[in-house]
Amino acid sequence: MHTRDPREYSRTFRLTLAYDGTAYRGWQVQPDAPTVQGCLLVAAGQVLGKPVRVTGASRTDAGVHALRQVASLVTSARLSARSLAPALNAHLPREIRVLDALEVDGAFDARRAASGKRYAYLIDNDAVPSPLLLRYTWHVRAPLDLAAMRAALRLLRGTHDFSAFCASAGRDRRPVCTLRAAHVVRTRRLIAVVLSADSFLHHMVRNIVGSLVEVGRGRQEPAWLGRVLESRDRTRAGPTAPGPGLVLVRVVYRRPSSPPDPP
Repeated sequence: MHTRDPREYSRTFRLTLAYDGTAYRGWQVQPDAPTVQGCLLVAAGQVLGKPVRVTGASRTDAGVHALRQVASLVTSARLSARSLAPALNAHLPREIRVLDALEVDGAFDARRAASGKRYAYLIDNDAVPSPLLLRYTWHVRAPLDLAAMRAALRLLRGTHDFSAFCASAGRDRRPVCTLRAAHVVRTRRLIAVVLSADSFLHHMVRNIVGSLVEVGRGRQEPAWLGRVLESRDRTRAGPTAPGPGLVLVRVVYRRPSSPPDPP
Protein backbone atom coordinates (compact mmCIF):
# COMPACT_ATOMS: atom_id res chain seq x y z
CA MET A 1 0.00 0.00 0.00
CA HIS A 2 1.25 3.46 -0.90
CA THR A 3 2.35 5.53 2.10
CA ARG A 4 1.97 9.27 1.68
CA ASP A 5 5.05 11.36 2.40
CA PRO A 6 4.20 13.42 5.50
CA ARG A 7 6.01 16.36 3.93
CA GLU A 8 3.50 16.35 1.05
CA TYR A 9 1.12 18.57 3.04
CA SER A 10 3.10 21.56 4.20
CA ARG A 11 0.75 24.56 4.26
CA THR A 12 -2.54 25.12 6.06
CA PHE A 13 -5.17 27.70 5.17
CA ARG A 14 -8.16 28.67 7.25
CA LEU A 15 -11.15 29.29 4.97
CA THR A 16 -14.36 31.06 5.94
CA LEU A 17 -17.29 30.07 3.73
CA ALA A 18 -20.92 30.98 3.18
CA TYR A 19 -23.33 28.75 1.29
CA ASP A 20 -26.92 28.10 0.37
CA GLY A 21 -27.29 24.41 1.11
CA THR A 22 -30.56 23.85 -0.77
CA ALA A 23 -29.05 21.88 -3.65
CA TYR A 24 -26.55 19.92 -1.56
CA ARG A 25 -26.70 16.75 0.52
CA GLY A 26 -24.92 18.48 3.36
CA TRP A 27 -21.27 19.30 3.98
CA GLN A 28 -19.51 15.94 4.01
CA VAL A 29 -18.39 14.23 0.80
CA GLN A 30 -20.71 11.50 -0.48
CA PRO A 31 -19.96 9.32 -3.49
CA ASP A 32 -23.36 9.69 -5.15
CA ALA A 33 -24.56 13.18 -4.25
CA PRO A 34 -23.40 16.81 -4.46
CA THR A 35 -21.99 18.18 -1.19
CA VAL A 36 -20.32 21.42 -0.15
CA GLN A 37 -17.06 19.71 0.83
CA GLY A 38 -17.07 17.81 -2.45
CA CYS A 39 -17.42 21.02 -4.47
CA LEU A 40 -14.64 22.65 -2.46
CA LEU A 41 -12.32 19.70 -3.06
CA VAL A 42 -12.97 19.82 -6.81
CA ALA A 43 -12.33 23.57 -6.93
CA ALA A 44 -9.17 23.23 -4.83
CA GLY A 45 -7.88 20.52 -7.13
CA GLN A 46 -8.42 22.75 -10.16
CA VAL A 47 -6.72 25.73 -8.51
CA LEU A 48 -3.87 24.03 -6.68
CA GLY A 49 -3.27 21.07 -8.95
CA LYS A 50 -1.96 18.97 -6.06
CA PRO A 51 -3.51 16.73 -3.39
CA VAL A 52 -5.44 18.72 -0.79
CA ARG A 53 -7.13 17.89 2.50
CA VAL A 54 -10.23 19.82 3.58
CA THR A 55 -11.80 19.59 7.06
CA GLY A 56 -14.98 21.46 8.00
CA ALA A 57 -15.76 22.77 11.48
CA SER A 58 -19.37 21.60 11.18
CA ARG A 59 -20.84 18.75 9.14
CA THR A 60 -24.04 20.55 8.20
CA ASP A 61 -26.93 18.37 7.00
CA ALA A 62 -28.77 18.32 3.68
CA GLY A 63 -30.43 21.65 2.93
CA VAL A 64 -28.72 23.46 5.81
CA HIS A 65 -27.06 26.81 5.14
CA ALA A 66 -24.04 28.65 6.53
CA LEU A 67 -23.10 32.27 7.01
CA ARG A 68 -19.59 31.61 8.34
CA GLN A 69 -18.54 27.98 8.13
CA VAL A 70 -14.83 27.42 8.73
CA ALA A 71 -12.66 24.85 6.96
CA SER A 72 -8.98 24.01 7.08
CA LEU A 73 -7.33 23.32 3.73
CA VAL A 74 -3.94 21.64 3.70
CA THR A 75 -1.75 21.57 0.60
CA SER A 76 1.82 21.84 -0.60
CA ALA A 77 0.96 24.13 -3.50
CA ARG A 78 2.55 27.57 -3.72
CA LEU A 79 -0.24 30.14 -3.76
CA SER A 80 -0.72 33.23 -1.61
CA ALA A 81 -3.60 33.44 0.84
CA ARG A 82 -4.71 36.66 -0.87
CA SER A 83 -5.07 34.83 -4.19
CA LEU A 84 -6.68 31.67 -2.84
CA ALA A 85 -10.22 32.89 -2.10
CA PRO A 86 -10.88 34.51 -5.52
CA ALA A 87 -9.25 31.56 -7.28
CA LEU A 88 -11.49 29.05 -5.48
CA ASN A 89 -14.60 31.18 -6.06
CA ALA A 90 -13.90 31.18 -9.78
CA HIS A 91 -14.35 27.38 -9.75
CA LEU A 92 -17.11 27.02 -7.15
CA PRO A 93 -20.87 27.04 -7.80
CA ARG A 94 -22.40 30.43 -7.11
CA GLU A 95 -24.22 29.02 -4.04
CA ILE A 96 -20.85 28.50 -2.32
CA ARG A 97 -18.46 31.39 -1.63
CA VAL A 98 -15.12 31.56 0.14
CA LEU A 99 -15.31 34.79 2.12
CA ASP A 100 -11.75 34.77 3.41
CA ALA A 101 -8.56 32.72 3.33
CA LEU A 102 -5.75 32.99 5.87
CA GLU A 103 -2.56 30.97 6.07
CA VAL A 104 -2.24 29.59 9.60
CA ASP A 105 -0.12 27.31 11.74
CA GLY A 106 0.05 23.78 10.39
CA ALA A 107 -1.45 22.35 13.59
CA PHE A 108 -4.78 24.13 12.96
CA ASP A 109 -7.73 21.79 12.39
CA ALA A 110 -11.05 23.57 11.82
CA ARG A 111 -13.11 20.92 13.62
CA ARG A 112 -10.85 20.03 16.55
CA ALA A 113 -9.82 23.62 17.30
CA ALA A 114 -13.39 24.92 17.52
CA SER A 115 -14.57 25.80 21.02
CA GLY A 116 -18.17 26.46 20.09
CA LYS A 117 -20.76 27.08 17.38
CA ARG A 118 -23.81 29.26 16.96
CA TYR A 119 -26.86 28.24 14.94
CA ALA A 120 -30.04 30.09 14.07
CA TYR A 121 -33.27 28.40 13.05
CA LEU A 122 -35.81 30.52 11.14
CA ILE A 123 -39.57 29.97 11.26
CA ASP A 124 -41.99 31.70 8.89
CA ASN A 125 -44.98 32.20 11.19
CA ASP A 126 -47.39 33.93 8.82
CA ALA A 127 -50.68 32.41 7.66
CA VAL A 128 -49.44 32.20 4.06
CA PRO A 129 -45.84 31.07 3.40
CA SER A 130 -43.66 33.59 1.61
CA PRO A 131 -42.30 32.20 -1.67
CA LEU A 132 -39.09 34.16 -1.05
CA LEU A 133 -38.50 32.39 2.28
CA LEU A 134 -39.23 28.80 1.31
CA ARG A 135 -35.54 27.87 0.96
CA TYR A 136 -34.57 29.35 4.33
CA THR A 137 -37.46 28.81 6.76
CA TRP A 138 -39.89 26.29 8.19
CA HIS A 139 -43.43 27.52 7.60
CA VAL A 140 -45.58 27.10 10.72
CA ARG A 141 -49.06 28.48 10.15
CA ALA A 142 -50.36 28.25 13.74
CA PRO A 143 -49.73 31.21 16.07
CA LEU A 144 -46.83 30.48 18.44
CA ASP A 145 -46.62 31.49 22.11
CA LEU A 146 -43.12 32.97 22.34
CA ALA A 147 -43.27 33.41 26.11
CA ALA A 148 -43.92 29.69 26.56
CA MET A 149 -41.15 28.81 24.11
CA ARG A 150 -38.68 31.03 25.97
CA ALA A 151 -39.67 29.51 29.31
CA ALA A 152 -39.12 26.02 27.89
CA LEU A 153 -35.79 26.94 26.34
CA ARG A 154 -34.44 28.24 29.65
CA LEU A 155 -34.63 24.69 31.00
CA LEU A 156 -32.04 23.55 28.45
CA ARG A 157 -29.34 26.10 29.26
CA GLY A 158 -26.21 24.79 30.92
CA THR A 159 -24.38 21.47 30.76
CA HIS A 160 -26.62 18.44 30.18
CA ASP A 161 -26.88 15.07 28.52
CA PHE A 162 -28.79 15.97 25.35
CA SER A 163 -29.47 12.38 24.22
CA ALA A 164 -33.20 13.17 24.00
CA PHE A 165 -32.44 15.56 21.13
CA CYS A 166 -29.88 13.42 19.27
CA ALA A 167 -30.61 11.48 16.09
CA SER A 168 -29.73 7.80 16.21
CA ALA A 169 -26.95 8.35 13.64
CA GLY A 170 -25.06 10.52 16.12
CA ARG A 171 -25.13 8.25 19.16
CA ASP A 172 -21.52 7.17 18.79
CA ARG A 173 -20.22 10.27 20.60
CA ARG A 174 -20.43 11.66 24.13
CA PRO A 175 -23.90 13.25 24.48
CA VAL A 176 -22.96 15.95 27.03
CA CYS A 177 -22.99 19.52 25.70
CA THR A 178 -23.01 22.97 27.27
CA LEU A 179 -25.73 25.22 25.90
CA ARG A 180 -24.25 28.65 26.60
CA ALA A 181 -26.96 30.88 25.14
CA ALA A 182 -30.49 30.25 23.90
CA HIS A 183 -32.89 32.89 22.57
CA VAL A 184 -36.21 33.16 20.77
CA VAL A 185 -36.69 36.45 18.92
CA ARG A 186 -39.34 37.71 16.54
CA THR A 187 -39.34 40.26 13.71
CA ARG A 188 -42.78 40.54 12.12
CA ARG A 189 -43.47 37.20 10.46
CA LEU A 190 -40.08 35.65 11.25
CA ILE A 191 -39.17 33.82 14.47
CA ALA A 192 -35.54 32.92 15.09
CA VAL A 193 -34.32 30.35 17.61
CA VAL A 194 -30.64 31.10 18.26
CA LEU A 195 -28.51 28.52 20.09
CA SER A 196 -24.83 28.70 21.08
CA ALA A 197 -23.01 25.70 22.57
CA ASP A 198 -19.58 24.18 22.91
CA SER A 199 -20.75 21.39 20.60
CA PHE A 200 -23.93 20.01 19.07
CA LEU A 201 -25.18 16.46 18.59
CA HIS A 202 -26.55 15.19 15.28
CA HIS A 203 -29.89 16.97 14.56
CA MET A 204 -29.77 18.51 18.05
CA VAL A 205 -30.83 22.02 16.99
CA ARG A 206 -33.59 20.77 14.71
CA ASN A 207 -34.92 18.41 17.39
CA ILE A 208 -34.95 21.19 19.98
CA VAL A 209 -36.78 23.51 17.59
CA GLY A 210 -39.32 20.82 16.73
CA SER A 211 -40.01 20.39 20.44
CA LEU A 212 -40.22 24.15 21.02
CA VAL A 213 -42.86 24.45 18.33
CA GLU A 214 -44.93 21.83 20.17
CA VAL A 215 -44.76 24.11 23.21
CA GLY A 216 -45.49 27.22 21.15
CA ARG A 217 -48.58 25.63 19.67
CA GLY A 218 -49.86 24.81 23.14
CA ARG A 219 -49.62 21.05 22.67
CA GLN A 220 -47.14 20.82 25.54
CA GLU A 221 -46.39 22.96 28.59
CA PRO A 222 -42.92 24.53 29.00
CA ALA A 223 -41.99 22.15 31.85
CA TRP A 224 -42.45 19.23 29.46
CA LEU A 225 -39.19 20.14 27.70
CA GLY A 226 -37.28 19.78 30.97
CA ARG A 227 -38.77 16.33 31.51
CA VAL A 228 -37.80 15.33 27.97
CA LEU A 229 -34.24 16.47 28.63
CA GLU A 230 -34.04 14.46 31.84
CA SER A 231 -35.48 11.35 30.16
CA ARG A 232 -32.59 11.14 27.63
CA ASP A 233 -35.17 9.45 25.39
CA ARG A 234 -35.43 10.74 21.81
CA THR A 235 -38.90 9.22 21.38
CA ARG A 236 -40.30 11.59 24.01
CA ALA A 237 -39.21 14.77 22.21
CA GLY A 238 -40.98 16.56 19.38
CA PRO A 239 -40.47 16.08 15.64
CA THR A 240 -37.29 17.04 13.79
CA ALA A 241 -37.65 20.48 12.23
CA PRO A 242 -36.89 20.57 8.47
CA GLY A 243 -33.32 21.25 7.35
CA PRO A 244 -33.86 24.42 5.26
CA GLY A 245 -34.61 26.61 8.32
CA LEU A 246 -31.20 25.96 9.88
CA VAL A 247 -28.20 28.28 9.43
CA LEU A 248 -24.71 27.89 10.86
CA VAL A 249 -24.07 31.47 11.98
CA ARG A 250 -20.49 31.20 13.18
CA VAL A 251 -17.78 28.95 14.59
CA VAL A 252 -15.99 30.10 17.75
CA TYR A 253 -12.29 29.58 18.47
CA ARG A 254 -10.50 30.25 21.74
CA ARG A 255 -7.88 32.34 20.04
CA PRO A 256 -7.16 33.39 16.45
CA SER A 257 -5.06 31.02 14.40
CA SER A 258 -1.57 32.41 14.10
CA PRO A 259 0.30 32.52 10.78
CA PRO A 260 3.32 30.30 10.38
CA ASP A 261 6.73 31.62 11.23
CA PRO A 262 8.53 33.17 8.26
CA PRO A 263 11.28 31.03 6.71
